[in-house]
Amino acid sequence: MSDIDSSALPLAIFLMGPTASGKTDLAMHLCQQLPCEVISVDSALIYKQMDIGTAKPSSDELRQCPHRLVDILDPKETYSVANFRHDAKQAMHEIVNQGKIPLLVGGTMMYFKSLVDGLSPLPQSDENVRTAIMQEVEALGWEAMHTKLVEIDPVSAHRIHPNDPQRLLRALEVYRISGKSLTELTAIKSDPLPFRVKEFAIMPPDRAILHKRIELRFNKMLENGFEQEVQRLKARGDLHLDMPSMRCVGYRQMWQYLDGEFDKNELVFRGVAATRQLAKRQLTWLRGWKNLHLLDGVEKHHLTSIIKLSNTII
Repeated sequence: MSDIDSSALPLAIFLMGPTASGKTDLAMHLCQQLPCEVISVDSALIYKQMDIGTAKPSSDELRQCPHRLVDILDPKETYSVANFRHDAKQAMHEIVNQGKIPLLVGGTMMYFKSLVDGLSPLPQSDENVRTAIMQEVEALGWEAMHTKLVEIDPVSAHRIHPNDPQRLLRALEVYRISGKSLTELTAIKSDPLPFRVKEFAIMPPDRAILHKRIELRFNKMLENGFEQEVQRLKARGDLHLDMPSMRCVGYRQMWQYLDGEFDKNELVFRGVAATRQLAKRQLTWLRGWKNLHLLDGVEKHHLTSIIKLSNTII
């Protein structure tokens, strides 16, 4: 058990919530009340040239309240959870050293989880090992490979279906590279976060209101030139739909619309539906989150709640 007195650790505030719930507005108000600096916890806002479809804070908002980890990558680049954890921890220490409070705001729950729980030391993918496994698959089939996984890692085998080749391949690859099962390695976590973290989440009490906000925001994106933004990205010639950036909610649907796969009405339907599904996944994460202070909206009185629960004196 750790001897560290958590009250002696520097404060960090986490502000989570589903898409379109008003996190940015609340963060902006909080920065006016506390000496905070924002760190974006969003796997879409990291990309340059993707402003409208990601609902990125405007240039005026970013001037008033600078956000770290926004516009740090070209859309053709990839960014892992481990990359985020490293960059976020570094930014948190820098902010504290400036006498400020790190305010981490966003809806990418896996990013938040990596900070709270740490990461497992899984090996990087090895193309030679993967090729060898795929040769066995061609000779034996996935069912036989799943039987091999049952022998070395019954817990993962129970969780991974024989018809899920991607996850099955990864579980076998991890074992062959490291000599340890995926179950063993995922039980090991990296160093704890050396901060006194106060975690808040905006949880809209009425799902219908959130759905309406999502619909209004998607239509506003269309009015603001979302189609032209994706046209410019397509025109680059070095992006495609399998890239993480183009898998961001809304971008895939717009790309497919521009390819002529469906009409404008279908684009709106699919874009809104995909965003609602994202919000549903985010809410599912949050319902199982420990030590979470729930906020039912972005009303001004929540600022007082955050300040009080953070044990912070203005």
